[in-house]
Amino acid sequence: MKKKIKELDSIGWREWVSFPELKIKTIKAKVDTGAKTSALHVSNIKIYKRTNKVTFTIHPVQRQRNPVINTKADYLGERSIKSSNGEISIRPVIKTKLKIGKRSYSIELTLMNRDLMGFRLLLGRSALKDRYLVDSGQSFLLEKKTKIKKVKKVNKVKKVNKVKIKKGKK
Repeated sequence: MKKKIKELDSIGWREWVSFPELKIKTIKAKVDTGAKTSALHVSNIKIYKRTNKVTFTIHPVQRQRNPVINTKADYLGERSIKSSNGEISIRPVIKTKLKIGKRSYSIELTLMNRDLMGFRLLLGRSALKDRYLVDSGQSFLLEKKTKIKKVKKVNKVKKVNKVKIKKGKK
């Protein structure tokens, strides 16, 4: 007897997601089926082992300093992660709700500095398993999210009123 195959939604290789518990309304995620765990770009990590909490700063927009989100989460511990270039690092792990499309569920995230990477968030297999099929040739297949507007640098230009000086006879 064949098992009934569950219908899965398709997602692209990148999608807009949110983390309501972390106060992240929108962040662009790279869906990476080659990675087991998910990773979020953060800075200023402070772990409070006595209370099992971790605080950190998030800059959700790539190559932008703003907006800045200071937040906290439950600290699950540390995990040894092997990166794509073979280096092993120890990273803090948190558990939080991921909202992707119309679905919301808890996932584990490792916290790290992804400044040099193309995406602030990497979604690994464990966050997607039994929920989505990944269409590697498509992007943003789920409901469209409003992008975070980039903060434009406003150059303050002093306006100088030009006054024509007429030379007249006295």
